[in-house]
Amino acid sequence: MESSVKASVDSETESSPGVNETAAASGQRLSEKTRQQADQPKTQDDLVEQNSSYVQDSPSKKRKLDVEIILDEKHSEDDGGASKRSKLERGGGSEDEPSPGGLTERKRKLQPQDALETQTRKFQKLEEGHSSAVAAHYNELQEVGLVKRSQSRIFYLRNFNNWIKSILIGEILEKVRQRKNRDITVLDLGCGKGGDLLKWRKGRISRLVCADIADISMKQCQQRYEDMKCRRDNEYIFSAEFITADCSKELLVEKFHDPEMYFDICSCQFACHYSFESLEQADMMLRNACGRLNPGGYFIGTTPNSFELMMAKKYNMKLIYKKTFLEFYEEKIKNNENKMLLKRMQALESYPANENSKLASEKAGDYAHAAEYMKNSQVRLPLGTLSKSEWEATSIYLVFAFEKQQ
Repeated sequence: MESSVKASVDSETESSPGVNETAAASGQRLSEKTRQQADQPKTQDDLVEQNSSYVQDSPSKKRKLDVEIILDEKHSEDDGGASKRSKLERGGGSEDEPSPGGLTERKRKLQPQDALETQTRKFQKLEEGHSSAVAAHYNELQEVGLVKRSQSRIFYLRNFNNWIKSILIGEILEKVRQRKNRDITVLDLGCGKGGDLLKWRKGRISRLVCADIADISMKQCQQRYEDMKCRRDNEYIFSAEFITADCSKELLVEKFHDPEMYFDICSCQFACHYSFESLEQADMMLRNACGRLNPGGYFIGTTPNSFELMMAKKYNMKLIYKKTFLEFYEEKIKNNENKMLLKRMQALESYPANENSKLASEKAGDYAHAAEYMKNSQVRLPLGTLSKSEWEATSIYLVFAFEKQQ
């Protein structure tokens, strides 16, 4: 693989059978620093905001970039509170943490009972881990409309991620249909507000179980489903149930309406890494994901590269593939239908911008890769690309698929 991303779509025509090289992000391959940090759970808006500095925060850190989190249409809050909470979760201080100058005096005044209560609170926070903070964060997020989303700094990156998910889900559904063409059941772990509901409807599945830790997100997901049913009066839509639970700490089968239910697909998109706080939590997530799959069923998802996923072998799962976003993109874009979908979803930004628009990133040098590519190649303009920061944000993520063995 070359050191810069190639693969650009000619955004002037949708009928071209070939694919022009996409404007590449120089430095798309992981730097040594990135490789060392690739297993750290993060979301892509953090990485874009930091311009590839790859912060070391916990998964529950409140995001700041353009008040949205990738794919789930989520917003951020003041970073100061998040830093304070992150410190509390690590047991590094209490909510009234004294200034360094007053620390000695406070210690002198601390009574044994006070010290015990303080230590108890710290242990409680450690025991809760990040789960409560993650749930609280997503519960606080407000729903936004299409217009607001289109104004997001990460509008194209979110669409690119959504394209990756669409191709993955469609491909696996086709594999399932080679074995059975009806009564397809799906478990959506970490479903959020239901961003993939439309994908499952288009996939003509029979039943969907959605699970997420954030109860407000689950209510919004359920409302989306009800709205979808109302809009499709004469069209069949899958049946669904909605479960609010921490999929890394609770056994979902105990909450199913039908305790004997099995699934053909379990999908976990941009959420697996929240369970990587401990091996026990990772194992519970994988037990929920794989334990109720039919033989020949699939566990699929998108996640930062992490060895915890290989624990799925414990549940008789065989790794079918594991590819970086770049590898997956370069392979799937060769298909003309996939290329057309990429354009319809506005998954790449046009470069250079036309006179009535502006580029998503205003950072100097963020499109140097595209400008350089234009100089060295015979291409039709505009190119389709992402900013360098966005390409680098995608570089730590991968697509995976496991198959349940007989």
